[in-house]
Amino acid sequence: MTVEISVGPPVLTINHSNTFMVTELSGEVTADSEQGLFASDTRFVSYYSISADGESWSRVTSSTPTYYGSRIYLTNRDLITEKGQVSAGSLSLIISRAVAQGVHEDLDLVNYSLQPIGFNLEIAIRADFADLFEVKSHRSIRRGRIETAWDSHAGELRTAYSNRDFHRCLIYRIGSEANADYANGRITIPIQLQPGASWHVCCDYILGEDDKLTDPGRTCLLKNEKTRFDSLQREWVEQATVLTSANEDVYRLFRQSVEDMGALRLYDRDSADNEWLPAAGVPWFVTTFGRDSLIVSLQNMMINPGFARGALKKLAQFQAHEMDDWRDAEPGKILHELRFGELAHFHRIPHTPYYGTADATPLYLIVLHEAWKWLGDIGLLREHREVAIGCLDWIDRYGDLDGDGFQEYKTRSSQGYENMGWKDSGDGVVYPDGSQVKQPKALCELQGYVFDAWNRMAEVFDVLGEQDRARELRRKAGELQRKFEERFWCEEAGFYAFTLDPEKKAVATIASNTGHLLWSGIASRDRAERVMKRFFDTDLWSGWGIRTLSSSNPAYNPYSYQRGSVWPHDNGIIAMGFKRYGFSAEAARIARDISEAASYFAGYRLPELYAGVERRPGNFPVQYLGANVPQAWAAGSVFHLVQAILGLQADAPNRRLYVDPQLPKWLPDVTLRGLAVADAKVDLRFWSENGTTKWDASVRGGDLQVTQNAWQPWPTIEH
Repeated sequence: MTVEISVGPPVLTINHSNTFMVTELSGEVTADSEQGLFASDTRFVSYYSISADGESWSRVTSSTPTYYGSRIYLTNRDLITEKGQVSAGSLSLIISRAVAQGVHEDLDLVNYSLQPIGFNLEIAIRADFADLFEVKSHRSIRRGRIETAWDSHAGELRTAYSNRDFHRCLIYRIGSEANADYANGRITIPIQLQPGASWHVCCDYILGEDDKLTDPGRTCLLKNEKTRFDSLQREWVEQATVLTSANEDVYRLFRQSVEDMGALRLYDRDSADNEWLPAAGVPWFVTTFGRDSLIVSLQNMMINPGFARGALKKLAQFQAHEMDDWRDAEPGKILHELRFGELAHFHRIPHTPYYGTADATPLYLIVLHEAWKWLGDIGLLREHREVAIGCLDWIDRYGDLDGDGFQEYKTRSSQGYENMGWKDSGDGVVYPDGSQVKQPKALCELQGYVFDAWNRMAEVFDVLGEQDRARELRRKAGELQRKFEERFWCEEAGFYAFTLDPEKKAVATIASNTGHLLWSGIASRDRAERVMKRFFDTDLWSGWGIRTLSSSNPAYNPYSYQRGSVWPHDNGIIAMGFKRYGFSAEAARIARDISEAASYFAGYRLPELYAGVERRPGNFPVQYLGANVPQAWAAGSVFHLVQAILGLQADAPNRRLYVDPQLPKWLPDVTLRGLAVADAKVDLRFWSENGTTKWDASVRGGDLQVTQNAWQPWPTIEH
């Protein structure tokens, strides 16, 4: 008999736009923890407990039935009251919460004993208004002034924070029927329940920024009343491509990922009904990011290109126009991260925004081209032409620090990041002996991203009638590829170098970054197969996916952030690269193991990363302790995996969709419904027949021709 294992975070997390709440499984918020109610990078609730005459409750079970709602079932322990003893299990307390612009909370009590019960329900709630950066680092500094006041007539506990011109406020409001009072740091509600009787009260967490108070935006979770936010989520799901398959893991992972993508939209950053910006992940990355938004946009092209429209527009608004050492900004650069908390307000951190990323700028160009390929909208190219030219100028003038033709990075900020690629942890780039590589660093994938961006933008400028600019970009791409092969290939390792170090020596560390070279198309065709095979050696292949760092490296730690863990989005990009070079079976192998890993996580919700422990009979994926769940590019990884297996390539400007399906045995069929290319919608069905993949297409509306065609990388040099 198979035992079903479900791995999930040991907390309850609910979110909506830039507001989220993280609690214990009991619904309480522990003091001196990373938990609480957050909005706009400020923690509004830092402690919450609920008790009966001072005695804590016992948790029966709890869960998050929807991304914005949690429900906690509690019962009493043995309780001595003024009127006698209440046996354990006599009372039921259900806490239901729904988050939107604030939180609506329901408290429901039932007396299941045969006797009347009287006690005081007590709620202790505190707000520290700590900046999210300080919460994460566990180093909060007391500033400003906090004042608390109780309004007995309104049933409101108001806690306000002021530090010069920075003001935040939390109002915890309890329904008047509760007859609540406040003393000694606790809200006290007298409860009298006859046998079988029930009691209900509504509470609201109202959040204030400066002089603006925001209505919570939701009502009782138990009533299941629909709001405009639910309508927006329903519209998102209805517009998204639908996948069905006999493979339950792929089907459920795909469906959960579509839900999570809709739930991660930052509504206050939306600029139109068909333009969205994703939060990178909950709880730590609920804000505007460059790299994350762009990679998520690429993943979602086959689901809904609204993320690409939103990301291109929003990031264009913050493109740097001047030098700023504190923020690592240079003209033309695309931001890394934008924050709104107290530390950003007073410029204690450079995230206003911070530009410490070396890959977001070429990725912007890649997304612009890919969005055009899926949307067929030349107006998009014209709209963002000047931004694109700024990105290209930045690549030439500032991305290449020493003029050698390669992209390097080095911070100029006193709080700048040590690493500015997607592996941006301070210890993520190492030599083969495990020691740290110092700045400046020329990561291998940065060269691939620029190669890809130049080739894509050459096609864009051809369409815009700027042939001279297009020819120059193709020339530079060819020269970069030749130089890249000369400097980055490590024959002894049979692999491309992780990076060039400050002395421009190739660092022959075996890491997953090299897989991105196949995605970008910069790798030579004859070396690509050696690279692909190397990924399936046991030091890189965990059985749950490809590790970020070889287990043979002395710095390897399967439980670390980026030195041996497995990142689903990283694997999705590598699978896309495998497909690009014709390694379809190997791309499918990655897809199988990532989707099977997903089956162990609660609700098929892939975390940001998980440990790179070896897959063996009887074990299961181990979630990284601080992983964001949900996380946007982890959720989007399944879209890349499916795209790789089916070989989907859009050419909307020419009214074409190319497919190159090769279904593995473990995935006998896939059906996609409502796939959008330009203004056309198409249903695609793929199935295996005697070991051969068959397919058919039904165009529902618009003008579209579906054709089978093998993927081709950009022209590559041979050796």
